[in-house]
Amino acid sequence: LVIPFVLFFGFWIKHETPLSDEFLSALWIIKASLIIGIPLYLFTGQYKSLTRYVGSRSLYYLISRNALLVFLIIFFGKLMKLSLPSGGNLIIFLILVSFISGGIRFILRDVLLYFADFKNKNLKKVAIYGAGSSGAQLEASLRFSYDYNVELFIDDDKELWGRSLNDIPIRSINFLELNNQKIDQILIAIPSLKKSKYKKILDKVAELNISILRIPSLSEIANGKLKINSLRPILIEDILGRDEIPPDPLLLSESIANKSILISGAGGSIGAQLARKVLEINPSYLILFEINEPSLYQIHKELKNKYPKKHIYCILGSVSSEKLLETTIKKYNIDLIFHAAAYKHVPLVEENPITGLENNIFSTLNICHVAENLGVKKVVLISSDKAVRPTNLMGVSKRISELIFQAYSIKNTNKYQTCFSIVRFGNVLGSSGSVVPLFREQIYKGGPITITDKAMVRYFMTIEEASNLVIQASALAKSGDILLLDMGEPIFIKSLAEKMINLAGLKVKNNSLDEGDIEIIYTGKRPGEKLYEELLISAKSEKTFHPLIYKAREKFIDSDILLKELKNLKLYLKNFDHDSTFKLLKNLVPEWEQDF
Repeated sequence: LVIPFVLFFGFWIKHETPLSDEFLSALWIIKASLIIGIPLYLFTGQYKSLTRYVGSRSLYYLISRNALLVFLIIFFGKLMKLSLPSGGNLIIFLILVSFISGGIRFILRDVLLYFADFKNKNLKKVAIYGAGSSGAQLEASLRFSYDYNVELFIDDDKELWGRSLNDIPIRSINFLELNNQKIDQILIAIPSLKKSKYKKILDKVAELNISILRIPSLSEIANGKLKINSLRPILIEDILGRDEIPPDPLLLSESIANKSILISGAGGSIGAQLARKVLEINPSYLILFEINEPSLYQIHKELKNKYPKKHIYCILGSVSSEKLLETTIKKYNIDLIFHAAAYKHVPLVEENPITGLENNIFSTLNICHVAENLGVKKVVLISSDKAVRPTNLMGVSKRISELIFQAYSIKNTNKYQTCFSIVRFGNVLGSSGSVVPLFREQIYKGGPITITDKAMVRYFMTIEEASNLVIQASALAKSGDILLLDMGEPIFIKSLAEKMINLAGLKVKNNSLDEGDIEIIYTGKRPGEKLYEELLISAKSEKTFHPLIYKAREKFIDSDILLKELKNLKLYLKNFDHDSTFKLLKNLVPEWEQDF
């Protein structure tokens, strides 16, 4: 229908009358263009594209087909010695047939989308933060989702304010503050956004109580894990801490590549993340040592699915078993041990002191003893900031574990000179026992969020950054070193809870006015709990080759004295002699601040 109309209309434009002599002599073109054009369109896919998803590419293909049609008409006319219209008429024909047939498709697309939107009256009204290419791609994707209606773009570039992207206005954040009642969600479409920038954006919109989603990072898109329109909530892990420093590939590979690695406590949060990271660096063997069967099964299944050709083996049992540990190290010729196995939940260890102390202290002693006898090259203890001036038994057990490593680094006289080192850091976001998953669950249930004290402060680090730094620290460490990971600035737990509530698009409930969504309740400090954590005991930290890894020089106990005292401790624990146990612990860790 379009082809005859276009020919008629084109001659009308050119000659101000459609029934010109040139038109009458070229009537054969109508038949020829239909006979040639329809098969051409059919065989080149003109009618296969879905109308509601028509875009610029479809228009380019359409123009190309029409250009080919005009060429074939000219060829046929010359071949048959028929009367051809002037070049101007043919150009007008090409332009009009492309414009009108393309325009019909775009009009139909918009009509379909309009009625689809009309059926979905409860579309979420959203603002896209970022009027760049990623924002444009996201808007194009959302246009066909039938879930969102993009009301405006937000951008920090003043040059863009007042302009539009795909006829959607671009505004400043101040405009959003004045019109926040019109927006249900903010979608951040800046995949390369740094944590510091996230913080600034969140500070700007925190008072608006609008939930925020984000597109994946550039690395997630590049790895094929997620697409540009895979929206997810901004997690507290995305904005806490400083901008991460890319890990040094040489430091990562030095201790891991082509080495046989054993991770104790491989089913725990830190152990599992270390396992994931180690496998990226291509070890010859990875041994997952874990006493908890479900945790071991889960991490082994995950890693084997992702790395089916890697040598990954499971050892189900306790690293306190000397014979099992010896057999494992000999069988796989272990080069490096990451000792992450420990009972770490402060309240549980406080309630079960004998079990907690026995597991944490004597698993460490056993690893050092076996590793020294069998000549393992490196052993790294994963310690905690709770070991610094501890106020709970979990922290005491970690401090004694550090003392054991220091003692073995001094007494170590085997020909292999095993390197015993310690890496100490604070809370890891998202790990079991972290407040983050607890707060997330409490928010999901509608509150309240429970915090022990308004003044409570903690250091936080993402689990990925922690694992990268632990591996790099293992390459830097010399025997006896206590390496500290720079945890950034400490964070008030109250502030953390408020940010998580705001990220969910909710308000903190004000008790006096009974406003808001989620209440924060203060329960009081539990036994053994600190209001703040530290990373140093007394010594000043020294810089290392890595800007986020420091070295502490701290007091230690002579190995003969320590090992003798540990024999006594083992006897006290076996007999459940609490008084003697605590007295001995106080002698070994005089800085322990007891609450009882």
